[in-house]
Amino acid sequence: MPATLDQNTHAVRRFNRFYTRQIGILEERLYQSKFSLAEVRVLYELAHRTRVTATELGKDLGLDAGYLSRILRSFDRDGLIAKTPSATDARRSHLTLTPKGRQVFAPLDASSQQKVSTLLAALPTPQQGELVRSMESIEKLLGAPPEPKAPYLLRLHQPGDMGWVVHRHGVLYCQEYKYDERFEALVAGIVAEFIENFDPKRERCWIAEKDGCIAGSIFLCKKSATIAKLRLLLVEPSARGLGIGKRLVEECVRFARQAGYKKIVLWTQSELSAARHLYEEAGFRLVKKQKHDSWGRKGLVSETWALKL
Repeated sequence: MPATLDQNTHAVRRFNRFYTRQIGILEERLYQSKFSLAEVRVLYELAHRTRVTATELGKDLGLDAGYLSRILRSFDRDGLIAKTPSATDARRSHLTLTPKGRQVFAPLDASSQQKVSTLLAALPTPQQGELVRSMESIEKLLGAPPEPKAPYLLRLHQPGDMGWVVHRHGVLYCQEYKYDERFEALVAGIVAEFIENFDPKRERCWIAEKDGCIAGSIFLCKKSATIAKLRLLLVEPSARGLGIGKRLVEECVRFARQAGYKKIVLWTQSELSAARHLYEEAGFRLVKKQKHDSWGRKGLVSETWALKL
């Protein structure tokens, strides 16, 4: 005999009580931080969206306008968000996280990731898949809007990627900066060392894909117990302007904090203006310059940048 509406209602409420206990959202403050669930959700949206307004946030999160306004005032007072006036409507402002805001959000995001990973790790892989499919069914049946299709995706490296990294660095740096094959050899040495000594707990390579093709890469390598090195940031010319470079740098910084590093350093050239802008935007600061002749070019200026975590 089919369950009645009342019986189904009780079942859903029972599940809600169980799940909220499991993921800890009944706690007044999430992940042993000073932030409430609503505040963490707002931080998450700001970390993963660009040029969003308060009105859009409130609508998408289902938050009361007054309540959201109080949250945003608190974030603004603490230096976690920046406001940019809209070019089309002076009454509206676009909201973004400041470098301090991203630094505050990173451990919260890592704690959330760890909590859910711990829950799933207790299940065999087939049951993990069954759980995820069940959750997708709940979203579909309750009318959750489909996720917007991302213009690109990020993944970890796999066989064949290192050859692409070396090849595309060699081609693009020759075309755009006239570096000769010795630069390609430098890149080959870096990726060979990365693979030979790869530490998955403290190192990463991210590959960006667009329309099924590789569109960019970045590496985070271990320099010491407390210092990581950001290396080999590259975005294909056809994929520039989509925010891939910025996202790759952000992933490096996020993972470095999660892995327990205290500082990230990187080595670049003064003529790589687009990359330098991304580093500066992420909070890196120039700490050293040095003139050199390399890769068939004279009068190059190398730069060392650093970010304290």
